[in-house]
Amino acid sequence: MSHKTFSKMPAQEEGQTFIDCPNCGSSSFRSSWQTPEAQWQRCSRCSLVLQNPQPRREDIIKRYDDEYFSYESLNEDSFLELMLLGLKDIGFSRWNSLEKERKTFLDIGCATGRLGDYLNRSGWKAQGVEVCREAAAFGNKHYDINIFPGTVEEAEFPDESFYFVHNSHVIEHINRPDLFMKEIHRILEPGGYYLCATPNCDGFQAKLFGSRWRSVIADHLFLFSKKTLRSMAEKNGFAVRQIRTWGGLGAGYAPGFIKKPVDRLVKLTGWGDVMMMVLQKLPDKG
Repeated sequence: MSHKTFSKMPAQEEGQTFIDCPNCGSSSFRSSWQTPEAQWQRCSRCSLVLQNPQPRREDIIKRYDDEYFSYESLNEDSFLELMLLGLKDIGFSRWNSLEKERKTFLDIGCATGRLGDYLNRSGWKAQGVEVCREAAAFGNKHYDINIFPGTVEEAEFPDESFYFVHNSHVIEHINRPDLFMKEIHRILEPGGYYLCATPNCDGFQAKLFGSRWRSVIADHLFLFSKKTLRSMAEKNGFAVRQIRTWGGLGAGYAPGFIKKPVDRLVKLTGWGDVMMMVLQKLPDKG
């Protein structure tokens, strides 16, 4: 039985290219993981794990089609619950008392927009961005949220538009996560927060399963550790304010009497399968 995360790799993609590390610029790598669909390398200088060679950006975006929309819409309730648990872990509720003009929130990769809808019904001003146009259209029609169909760069938000930017399981899908962070920095207000949830490649599950780890899939172009995500964030104008991890063993890997104590242990030790990093925008230098 496969426990891997949903992934779609179209039958025909061309033009894959080898890249230098977008975190430190190094062109020196060592082999990390390999599957029949792709291979991942670890940067010899900064340890960032990336798929190399990489598919083209336009081919990646094409993967988020009606099949992906069906997967997201089928699981939207459980995904909302997981995102709310992640926000609870970082104590997001403490920001409910912010003045109204500060309660601006952008969810990048928002799928059908359930999180933004939830926040808008709770007194926030949330918007979404989603490259899957079917999901964006569905969310715009059925939920209380405005979703831009495309990438955050294509949305062309004005400078300092939001006090919070959130993405859950998105940054690992981006060809240039460094430029993605730079754009998030641009659209955040000074002192605003970037809430980034992504798989933790130094977590217990990654160490245990290696290339069979559920996040080693063709759609994941980068797999971050706490160290490499922190490094990239700090290079792009952010300070790390908080890190939380969760997830010891996925559902179906072990019976409950084993899974529950393992889940508690990795959460206490920071070895969880998924991490949430709270990043604060620093003022521009100069």
